[in-house]
Amino acid sequence: MSDIMIKADNVTYEYKSLIDDNIHQAVKEISLEVKKGEFLVILGHNGSGKSTLAKLMNGLIMPTNGNVYVAGMDTQDEKNIWNIREKAGMVFQNPDNQIVATIVEEDVAFGPENLGIDPKEIRARVDKALEVVEMTEYKKHAPHLLSGGQKQRVGIAGILAMNPDCIILDEPTAMLDPIGRIEVMNTIKKLNKNENKTIILITHYMDEAVEADRILVMEQGQIVMEGCPRNIFKQVDKIKELGLDVPQVTELVYELRKAGINLKDDIISIEELVELL
Repeated sequence: MSDIMIKADNVTYEYKSLIDDNIHQAVKEISLEVKKGEFLVILGHNGSGKSTLAKLMNGLIMPTNGNVYVAGMDTQDEKNIWNIREKAGMVFQNPDNQIVATIVEEDVAFGPENLGIDPKEIRARVDKALEVVEMTEYKKHAPHLLSGGQKQRVGIAGILAMNPDCIILDEPTAMLDPIGRIEVMNTIKKLNKNENKTIILITHYMDEAVEADRILVMEQGQIVMEGCPRNIFKQVDKIKELGLDVPQVTELVYELRKAGINLKDDIISIEELVELL
């Protein structure tokens, strides 16, 4: 049994621009492997190709060249596509776009119902999914009355009820307030640590990226940096050249080091810095 959840093999994705009819490459010759149980974060500013890469990993779009494999299944083979969607679920930026029903538990049941799963099994999956995202007490509520963070957690529960091994999240906290962001990040960490789900998180919040096992930084459709959070974020100048930020605590350490204070350059948490100071 392979321990690779997703593999991209020399993948390019081209599209025709609506403005000038030119062919653009959103993703260029990317090869990567995501291990089962890994928490991978993909960073990059808008237009770097990170959302395109996420859609390729889930079989929502097909590569122009190269191949993407999800749990060993080629996304370009049409007979695999439903199995791939069961293996890798996708959560999008806008929680409102993912809600289809008028009651929370019905919304969560929508995916498994479409898979034709036995009603008793659906009931069990819905209850478990709502428990994992800590939304059980809202199961009879109307989704439109929930906060943004709660809606996004219902969206995640809907994916969980399909029982995927891998969850791809495309900027799931971009439209949320700070409290909603914390709720969703806690849910994502729990899915990774307790439920052993492979997580691929696309974000532009650096404090979320710190939680990852590994970070990929994209620029113009290519992976330009790769490593664990400590190794990535200590390269402050390089990250800033790419038009990205670093976590606040890393920024502070960077300024203190410039001012001649002798600190390690790979501090990524406030607790660590407090201890050292």
